[in-house]
Amino acid sequence: MTALSIPTSGWYVLADARLHASTAEGLAGKPDRDGFVRADISIAEGRIKAIAPRGDKPLPPRSVNLAGRIVLPAFVDCHTHLDKGHIWPRMPNPDGSFMGALTAVGTDRMAFWNASDVERRMEFSLRTAYAHGTKAIRTHLDSVFPQETISWDVFTAMRERWAGRIELQAASLAGVETIRDGEWFSRLADRVARAGGVLGAVTYMVPDVVEMIDRVFEEAMQRGLDLDFHADETDDVEAVSLRLIAEAAIRHGFTGKILVGHCCSLARQPDADVLRTLDTVAQAGLSVVSLPMCNMYLQDRRHDRTTPRWRGITLLHEMKARGINVAVASDNTRDPFYAYGDLDMLEVYRMATRIAQFDHPVADWPKTVGAFPAMAMGLSDAGTLKPGGAADLVIFKGRSWTELLSRPESDRTVIRAGAAIERVIPDYSELDETVGQP
Repeated sequence: MTALSIPTSGWYVLADARLHASTAEGLAGKPDRDGFVRADISIAEGRIKAIAPRGDKPLPPRSVNLAGRIVLPAFVDCHTHLDKGHIWPRMPNPDGSFMGALTAVGTDRMAFWNASDVERRMEFSLRTAYAHGTKAIRTHLDSVFPQETISWDVFTAMRERWAGRIELQAASLAGVETIRDGEWFSRLADRVARAGGVLGAVTYMVPDVVEMIDRVFEEAMQRGLDLDFHADETDDVEAVSLRLIAEAAIRHGFTGKILVGHCCSLARQPDADVLRTLDTVAQAGLSVVSLPMCNMYLQDRRHDRTTPRWRGITLLHEMKARGINVAVASDNTRDPFYAYGDLDMLEVYRMATRIAQFDHPVADWPKTVGAFPAMAMGLSDAGTLKPGGAADLVIFKGRSWTELLSRPESDRTVIRAGAAIERVIPDYSELDETVGQP
């Protein structure tokens, strides 16, 4: 295929694009067996003016002939940890375990996480995500004392710096036991509110977990904040905080958005317990995000046997069948929780397709990296290609799912506000002075 030459001004048409029926509104025409429709996308003034079926008509004027290449909306990544990113060279996980990750990150945070360190690594990560085609990110920020006095100020500066390129959101991250200090948690909630953030917590089965979850809801409701939880990142069948969060949402009559991540233990529980939880989550209107790459890395890594026997993902198919909004996301990047990753949502979707079987049929699973996380984040102009919407999209060489998901597509074309961006993926050596060399 020849390289694309995207006009730098005026209107133009991306002709003969393959658009998936689940990712484009008002798409006329019969989908092929992969769910794609051949279409022309008219773009002007940074927005999509029209989407029309290709048919057999001649190419329109001012057209870029895509010859059947797949076009997807710019990605939405709703669960990341930009403050942890890329610390692996100076603080690797000693044994690949969850506790090893917790200990390593805690040590690194206390030793190195000043404003300059956090800013430099976050900037590197955002440049990477932007080059891969992501337009919106939610990051969790470690908010244990005194880190919350550092990272939230860095975040607000980064959000302003990246405005117009990446819609950046942040959620606080604090273990459930820290919530017992009511005065401190109230101050944290105030800080989150001032920054326009999302109130978050990590829930696990401490004796007073219900009381602590209630406190999170109460603080959020007092300030009109949305909520974002880490829950049940374990294979322990007794870990049921996803259900407890859903019950709390119903009990409090919570009307904001709630996103819950991981929920790994649900896949290990008895069927009756699973059904009870799913019904409650659906009733409460929660969104759930699975982190397939990180959870496969950490979960079921044991010392009494060597081969993992489960995948660590939650029950996405069963959730979506009940109308629960589900997404997949990057999670950690080159830190003790996950030694790999590049904030590339195509990689996330590729791996999720293989791990969670997002095929046979593909159905609307492509929405898990676009429209579904956009809904969870409250974004109205992201994740879907539609007339009148922003011309934020990614053009690939692949012409089918098997072509698209078999290669990295490192030479993709990213269009933002109708113009092709200069895709510069930063070199790891830029971080050598910050995190050390391999």
